[in-house]
Amino acid sequence: MPYEDLREFIKDLEKNNELIRVKSKVSPILEITEIADRMMKMPKGGKALLFENVEGYEGIPVLINAFGSEKRMKMALGVEKFEDIGWKLYRIVKPEIPNTFLEKIKKLPELKKLNDSLPTIVKDGKCKEVIKKGDDINIFDFPVLKCWPKDGGRFITLPIVISKDPESGIRNIGMYRVQLIDKDKVTVHWQIHKGGSHHYWKAKKLGQKIPVAIVIGADPVITYCASAPLPEDVDEFLFAGIIREKGVKLVKCETVPLEVPADAEIVIEGYIDPNEPLHDEGPFGDHTGFYTPVDKYPLMHITCITHRKDPIYQTTIVGKPPMEDGWLGKATERIFLPMVQFNLPEIVDYNLPISGCFHNFAFVSIKKRYPGHAFKVINALWGLGQLMFEKNIIVFDDWVNVQDIDEVLWIWGNNVDPSRDVIIQKGVIDVLDHSTNYVGFGGKMGIDATTKWKEEGYLRDWPEVAKMDENVKKKVLPVWEEILQKMLDKNR
Repeated sequence: MPYEDLREFIKDLEKNNELIRVKSKVSPILEITEIADRMMKMPKGGKALLFENVEGYEGIPVLINAFGSEKRMKMALGVEKFEDIGWKLYRIVKPEIPNTFLEKIKKLPELKKLNDSLPTIVKDGKCKEVIKKGDDINIFDFPVLKCWPKDGGRFITLPIVISKDPESGIRNIGMYRVQLIDKDKVTVHWQIHKGGSHHYWKAKKLGQKIPVAIVIGADPVITYCASAPLPEDVDEFLFAGIIREKGVKLVKCETVPLEVPADAEIVIEGYIDPNEPLHDEGPFGDHTGFYTPVDKYPLMHITCITHRKDPIYQTTIVGKPPMEDGWLGKATERIFLPMVQFNLPEIVDYNLPISGCFHNFAFVSIKKRYPGHAFKVINALWGLGQLMFEKNIIVFDDWVNVQDIDEVLWIWGNNVDPSRDVIIQKGVIDVLDHSTNYVGFGGKMGIDATTKWKEEGYLRDWPEVAKMDENVKKKVLPVWEEILQKMLDKNR
């Protein structure tokens, strides 16, 4: 069953020994970051932390690292395999056409599930137990972290940011960091390539203000969906409903024409005026492990804050990997594999390594069918959604396990002649990448690490991988098991 809200998730984390309650007093200024960073870098991501005694914010606990392991991420999404969600999406995008009446009947439960996944509007929600307007508004009432010493201020780092396309009315839900500027003003990090920025420039052209809602601490599926790289015309609340197999309950905001999860912990309402000058944002210690410099981003005016009577502030930190966001990214990698294969069926698997910050490296295995096939895949991936940000794409034969970095480096090093197998192109780069001369634009490299064919200009006979004879492997198995048993006995 899906979690109704963040609190159900916390109870389940504690029940499964995945949560530690911290009673000691800690500051939201740098101290929580230092403790959380140590926890996130422990084997398997450590535990979730609930800080119950935050200096200056008695009564508002801080939850961090809730998504910071494979186990907790699967608990959050209610799955045993991330790919199961991807196949649900695949069946919606590519439905099989029923040929018989019986097949049509069999399709009805699937259609009902999709209908049950639609978001529903309710009259009231727990997120409105406290409503603050006018002089009562103060965003500093919440224990928003200052994460790193040279950060430009305090940042909301795990927000669900909601806006609507001013022309089509289609909703966008994204996860964009938010910097606190004044008690009723924040900046929203709407990067140029993201949906929120698209709304901003449309509204600027139309001369309209953009209503915005920022949600903190929702059902974990909704929080994940805010980070998911969905197409712009796909409603993230619907996607959350598909994962949950139950529609998200939404309530109307108090001061802006938007809807938010009814049982969220905190909701910040307001607007952005595109006619106002952009505001300084940053520096910020980012998920690359480096500070991103000051840049100009939209300023949001807060018109209302609503929250539960005893709100829980959910947050995260980013920095040198591995961090909590690594498992949000790994879930996305696995969930969207079926959709990548829908567009490129020759792909067997891919790996966007956490240590490569997801956008620096993509290791891809394919069923190679013709000369130059690897370069076809490389160019196709650069044109596919947010995979356009990949700086280095390396393509391998289908038998290579791209999840095994040792195997990747072994084949990459042995199969590639840089003078023949490398292409360098210019294109879109993640705006957080500091290596390029220009923000968001720079060089990209594609590498063909597959077995080379004569038709690709290879003039010699490609060597076979050295493997042991299967009969020998079977023959020595009893001896090997005897050795292992003796090793176990000695270690007891």
